[in-house]
Amino acid sequence: MAKSAAAALHTEPKEPNFLQKFGHDFVHGDIFTKLSFFVWGLGYIGHGQLMKALLVTFVQGFALYFLAFFGVPNLAKFGTLGTVKMEMVFDVATMKNVVNDYDNSFEILLMSMISFIVIAALIAAAMMVVSSNYQLQKIREAGKKTNNFVQDINVYLNEKFYVTLLTLPVLGVVVFTIVPLFILIAVAFTNYDQQHMPPNELFTWVGLNNFFTLFGGGMTSTFGYSFAKVLTWTLVWAFFATFTNFFGGILMAMFINDKKTKFPKFWRTLFMVTIAVPQFVTLLLVRNFFSNNGIFNTMMANAGVTDFLHNIGLLDKGLSYIPFLTQPGWAMFTIIMINIWIGVPYQMLIATGVLMNIPADMIEAARIDGANPVQMFFRIKLPYLLSVQGPSLVTDFVKNVNNFNVIYLLTQDVFVTQNQALAQSNAKEIDLLVTWLFRLTQDYYNYKMAAVLGIMVFIVCAVFTIVCFHFINKKEATFS
Repeated sequence: MAKSAAAALHTEPKEPNFLQKFGHDFVHGDIFTKLSFFVWGLGYIGHGQLMKALLVTFVQGFALYFLAFFGVPNLAKFGTLGTVKMEMVFDVATMKNVVNDYDNSFEILLMSMISFIVIAALIAAAMMVVSSNYQLQKIREAGKKTNNFVQDINVYLNEKFYVTLLTLPVLGVVVFTIVPLFILIAVAFTNYDQQHMPPNELFTWVGLNNFFTLFGGGMTSTFGYSFAKVLTWTLVWAFFATFTNFFGGILMAMFINDKKTKFPKFWRTLFMVTIAVPQFVTLLLVRNFFSNNGIFNTMMANAGVTDFLHNIGLLDKGLSYIPFLTQPGWAMFTIIMINIWIGVPYQMLIATGVLMNIPADMIEAARIDGANPVQMFFRIKLPYLLSVQGPSLVTDFVKNVNNFNVIYLLTQDVFVTQNQALAQSNAKEIDLLVTWLFRLTQDYYNYKMAAVLGIMVFIVCAVFTIVCFHFINKKEATFS
C-alpha cells in the first residue's frame, strides 16, 4: 500500500513553468491569441475585452515609443558608448560658436540599460498576454461568459489584491535597485574615471582590465595590495563588530534582568540613551574626545597612563599622546570599542525579548538537575538565542561589512595613512570596502574601480549570506 502511494506521488504531473505554459497556450491558441503576442490589444478585441484592449495597447504603445525615440538611438551606440566629443564649432548661419551635437557616454549607458529592461519587460508581458487570452478563449469555447472590465478590477481589489499591493513596490525595486545595479556592473567594465568624464570626455569599454588591476595586475598598480589589506580589515571588523555586540548585549540583558539587580528600569533607560541620540552626533563628539589633543588624552596623561604605555612599549617614545584614531593598530582597536558602546544597547533589547520567551519550566528543570548558571547559559540560553537570532546575526554581519557611518565619521579628516602603497590607491588602513568605494567616487572620481569594489562587496555579502543561511536551515535548535 505504501509502495503504491509512493508510486502515485512519483507519477503525479508537475505544474508547468512559465515558459512551458506560454508555449502550450501559444501553440493551442486561436488566431487572436497568437496575434496578441505581437499586438496585445488584438487578442482582447477578438475575445470581446475592449477596455482591456485599450489599456494594454496604451502600455505597449508607450513602451514602443520610448524604444523608438530613446532606446534604439542609444542602443545603436552601446557598443562604443559614443564617438563624438563635445566641442565648439562655428555655425555659418548664425556666425557664432555653438556646441556640436555630441555624445554622452553615461547617458548612452543609462538609456541602454533602461531599454534592455523595457525590452525584457515587453517580452515577459507579451507572454502573459498570450496566456491571458488563451484563458479567455477557453472560457468562450466552453460557452461561458467572460468577466467585463469592472469585474476584472474587482478581482484585483479582492482575490488578487496582493498583486495590486505589490505593483508599486516592484516598480520601485526595478527603478531604484535593479537599474542602478546594472549600471554599476556595466561601469566596472569601462574606463570611467576623472580623465574620462562626460560630457567633456567619453569613456568606453575596457573588458576585464579593471578586475585585472584590482587583483594585482599592472607594473605600477597597488590596487591588489590595497584590496587585500582593506578586505582583511573589513572581515575582521565585521566579525568583531557583530559578535562583541551580540554577546555584550546578552550579558547586559542578563545583568539587568537578574533578580538581584537594583533599579533595572533605570539601567535599561540609561543604556538606551545611545539609541535615542542620532549616531552621527554621537560619533562626531566621540571623535573629538579621542583626538590627539582631546579630553580623553588629557585624562590619560594626568592619570599616568600615557607614561605607563611608554614604559611597556605600546607607545612610541616620541608621542606625548595616545594615537587613538591616528595610528592603524590603535585606531582599529578604538573603533571596535566605540562600536561596542554604540551597538550593545540595541542588542540588549533584542536579547531581553528572546530571554523572556525561554520556557520557565526548562530553566527550572535544569536548576533541579543541579546545573549551575554557566551550564544553563551554554546549554539552554545560548542555543536558544542562536536559534532565534541566527538570521539576525547574518544580517548584522552584512550590515557591518557596509557600516559606513562608524568608520567614516570617526576617522574622516583625522586618520592619514603613512603607507604609500595604500595612498597610491586612495585607500587607508582603517578603510572598509564601502568607505574606500565612497572615497574613490566622491574625492577622486574613479568610478570604474569603485564599481569593481561595489561588485566585490556584493560577492562577499552574497557568499556569506548563502553559506550561513544554508547552515541555519539545516541546524535545528536543540537543548541538552
